[in-house]
Amino acid sequence: MRPALFLKPLVAALLSGALLAAAPLSARDVLPQATLDAAAQLRERALGDATAYALIESLTTEIGPRLPGSEADARAVEWAKARFAALGYDKVWTEPVTFPKWERRSERAAVVGTHAQPLVITALGGSPAGDVTAGLVRFDSLDALEAADPATLRGKLVFVDVPMARSRDGSGYGVAGPVRSRGPSIAARKGAAGYLMRSIGTSPHRVANTGITRFDADVTPIPSAALSLPDADQLTRLLRLGAVDVHLALDVGWNGEYTSQNVIAEVTGRERPEEIVLIAGHLDSWDLGTGAVDDASGVGITMAAGHLIAQLPQRPRRTVRVVAFANEEQGLIGARSYAETHGGADVIAHHVIGAESDFGAGRIYGFNTSAPAGERATSDAIAEVLRPLGIDYLEDKGSPGPDISPLAAKGGAWGWLGQDGTDYFDLHHNADDTLDKVDPDAVAQNTAAYAVFAWLAAESEGGFGSAPKAEDAPAH
Repeated sequence: MRPALFLKPLVAALLSGALLAAAPLSARDVLPQATLDAAAQLRERALGDATAYALIESLTTEIGPRLPGSEADARAVEWAKARFAALGYDKVWTEPVTFPKWERRSERAAVVGTHAQPLVITALGGSPAGDVTAGLVRFDSLDALEAADPATLRGKLVFVDVPMARSRDGSGYGVAGPVRSRGPSIAARKGAAGYLMRSIGTSPHRVANTGITRFDADVTPIPSAALSLPDADQLTRLLRLGAVDVHLALDVGWNGEYTSQNVIAEVTGRERPEEIVLIAGHLDSWDLGTGAVDDASGVGITMAAGHLIAQLPQRPRRTVRVVAFANEEQGLIGARSYAETHGGADVIAHHVIGAESDFGAGRIYGFNTSAPAGERATSDAIAEVLRPLGIDYLEDKGSPGPDISPLAAKGGAWGWLGQDGTDYFDLHHNADDTLDKVDPDAVAQNTAAYAVFAWLAAESEGGFGSAPKAEDAPAH
């Protein structure tokens, strides 16, 4: 249906009072059929476009691993600025993000004594340096560690051995996560000399998974590292034979402060430029692989989606903003900075919706938004256009991406484009996170989904319910 033919009966109905003001909008009220047809054409064009994969290849090849605060971090910022400019965005700028700098210099571990053998480990981000040789005490849960008598742990190496479950939605990560985030502080408080943990991952390969830990203010940090899954199993078998001593040597630690940048680009809206549809990835990565699935893929997918929108005959009604966030890995540092700058009560409603690609490069299988009942017309329309991509409308699923969560906490609406993460934790934060694991066809499907989502959200007459939370609302 052409827009003019659609609008005439709508206007007539409004003038006659046939439509009640309180009636919820339908998908056709917020997005005419011609716009949905154009979105379908955008979807098909994106499926045949290789821009996203080329960007992923470029970032992982030319820059490589991008540890926050490293020399490669600075090169990645320059890379992103140049790529955004070349891709036809109307505006590109950076915003500074300052944080403590953590460095990895060397790491090693080995069983010593009767069954001497090397172990594959990696230091946890945030660990201090240290050289420890001590007896190993194993726990099969964090609860067991918390219940342990401190007298049994003084001067020992704590080993927490908790497997992570494989799942499409990554829910196993949330269950196992406290072993890394809380375990080292618990062990330090009980007098342990060091901390080892089974990697939070699912890879059968001999690769260890890093990730950030932060020590509680009331404890003295201890050297902390993760073991590959085969090495964790090996230690468990050795402990069945008797006492085990392990040597752990880490040359790592905090080293001053560093200022990186959030890199931001826009396709400026033709009618409502102050209203923003935000899509994002994060530019940094851990240093063991080349950060291909975490999160060069997200950067490439969202950059390419914005590029495809910029190639359309006219700009979208609202602004489409793409952000390559700084230092997600060490605590959403760039995202928190962005939310402080752009998430005030006077502007949060102008962030119409945000979505982040930060769960690898698997195909998207589900879509949802946080729009409340009565404001789901645009979500319904987007779901229609996404369905041919094999994406189901899962209205009871999803959550904001990590870097969108600070805006969501202030009342910003979020979109969820759920990627299949069944194999994601085979690669997450370890040395196997490299370009060869990225499927170009899956990347194209992701790009098509993000392009459709961002463009229809920007074209729509409707919204998704963004509004400042009560605590952020301006005083009257």
